[in-house]
Amino acid sequence: HVQLVESGGGSALAGGSVRLSCAASGYTFNTYSWFRQAPGKERVGVADIDSDGSARYADSVKGRLTISKDNAENTLYLQMNSPNAEDTGMYLCAAKLHSYGEYTYWGQGTQVTVS
Repeated sequence: HVQLVESGGGSALAGGSVRLSCAASGYTFNTYSWFRQAPGKERVGVADIDSDGSARYADSVKGRLTISKDNAENTLYLQMNSPNAEDTGMYLCAAKLHSYGEYTYWGQGTQVTVS
């Protein structure tokens, strides 16, 4: 039974920091990602990471957000430094078996509100 459970969201001050976590269970995937869903906007990919540790970021978050994974704990993280109002949204983690293809497993999300 695969589960992805996010935590760590809440209110954040612009210019501060917040760390999101996603605990994965039931399977170890090749690629994990963080997506953001803002009200009235399309869901967008923020960052993703492969099993070899290689990571990719959306241009809007480069230099401010860092994705990482603790393989021993099978937990995905998103460190948000100097967040701004545009980072506000529901953050969902997702996983897929291969580096290609669609994400097939999703968490329920954790809300981040930056003010």
